[in-house]
Amino acid sequence: MASTSPFHDLTPYFAYTLLTATIGPLLFGYHLAELNAPQDVITCQRDSISGSAFARFVTYFKEHEEQHSGVAGLPQCIEMNPTQFGLVSSFFTLGGLIGALSAGPFGAKYGRLRTMLFNTVFFTIGPILEALAPNIGTMTLGRFISGLGAGAAVVIVPLYISETAPPRSKGFFGAFTQIMTNVGILITQVLGYFLSKGSLWRIILGVGGAFGALQAVGLLLGGQESPRWMADHGKPSGAKKALRKLRGHRVDIEEEVESWGTNQDEEHMEDEEEALISNRDNSAANEHTNNTTSATKSTMIEPLTIFSVLKDSNSRPAILAVTTVMVGQQLCGINSIVMYGVSLLADLLASNSALLNIMVAVLNIVVTTASAPLTDKLGRKPCLLASTAGMGTSSLLLAFGIIKHLPILSGVAVLLFVASFGLGLGPVPFILSSELVGPEAVGATQSWALAANWIATFVVAQFFPVLSEKVGKGQVYFLFAGFALVFGLFVAWYVPETKGKANADEVWGRGKVDGRED
Repeated sequence: MASTSPFHDLTPYFAYTLLTATIGPLLFGYHLAELNAPQDVITCQRDSISGSAFARFVTYFKEHEEQHSGVAGLPQCIEMNPTQFGLVSSFFTLGGLIGALSAGPFGAKYGRLRTMLFNTVFFTIGPILEALAPNIGTMTLGRFISGLGAGAAVVIVPLYISETAPPRSKGFFGAFTQIMTNVGILITQVLGYFLSKGSLWRIILGVGGAFGALQAVGLLLGGQESPRWMADHGKPSGAKKALRKLRGHRVDIEEEVESWGTNQDEEHMEDEEEALISNRDNSAANEHTNNTTSATKSTMIEPLTIFSVLKDSNSRPAILAVTTVMVGQQLCGINSIVMYGVSLLADLLASNSALLNIMVAVLNIVVTTASAPLTDKLGRKPCLLASTAGMGTSSLLLAFGIIKHLPILSGVAVLLFVASFGLGLGPVPFILSSELVGPEAVGATQSWALAANWIATFVVAQFFPVLSEKVGKGQVYFLFAGFALVFGLFVAWYVPETKGKANADEVWGRGKVDGRED
């Protein structure tokens, strides 16, 4: 009997490709949270957020400096009011929106691997500009460029994982998008705790560029294109070789190859490759090549564009479902903690608010990793419903904790809030896009879904500081609790279960449409 462990078919090479690809989501999380801990130091409100021995040790960086004189001729801090800081934070989400809308069509045309490799340029340049920023404008530009990379990564990487992961473990490995996002958040929170002092915050912003360069090297040295993408673009023989490389020689891949629906005779594929490579001049070979090339083209899937997918009656229900869930992921309030948690709880917990955010990041990783198998066991929908219910309840507790100045209740509520997110709303939305539509619409649908996600992220990033200042930090969480209720009802009413379903037609309870096999 075959093992049901998600690690049963895991090979060292697939592990390598998984980790290399998910550096993109790691950097998404990293840049999302990089301004959280050092916010008050960057904006000249405080010189340090920590009274740790390490922070005291590095005070020599400031001993011979003026109040706003930094290293290498750069200012120690950049004065900003809450609105300006919200703008700097939210420009990351604007870049993410553009990156998300562009990545789906680009990845559909040029491939997942090439898109990820091109994306490392943004991941490298953006942090350099941020770290060397002398003013608000340069930092905003750096954040925007980093956002372009992050937006593209969270579109392409989930698709890449879905197309390269073993079929029975797609839910588990699909959760690695969120797991690595949480790892990125943890890294920047830890660095923020120790380096939010004087001019050292620039190191926090610059480290992201090193991760971008690391991903570029990893993809160049051992990157592998998605076998499914190759099969859908007229390269079934190369796709099968790539899949064999990912799965290893002891695994039977024939059933997975058949699920691609290429229906191409393997001997004809091999003959086509040989004919194209050798460039034979005799007419018989040319005629054979033309015939096999035509046959291959007939099996190629023409991807839908981000606009044509909206006209496709089979895709519209999926777009509504996945975009709404993606919006719900953000409007339930998770990034109010990720991006502003330190300053949010500073009045209640003082310097311990930075430590709490490190605990939050660790808890997020633990819960998301531990919950990853549940998406394949319990299903996507139960995990989403449990997650929204938990976040709504935790929002109410956090609101009362902040309003009544109860540090313990506030701290516990934050931990429950993040744990509930990791159970479902964190990982599941990234999985749904590849399961609710056919392969011809998956790229465009993922772009729309992540575009909606980035717009919602922009709203939270831009207006949370303003709302907190106007109506109060605690009262805002009543609003998040209301959103959790609304989105929970939507999931219960409209979003279908995708666990165990072979394709989008089975998910939505329909047969073949226009002779097309999904």
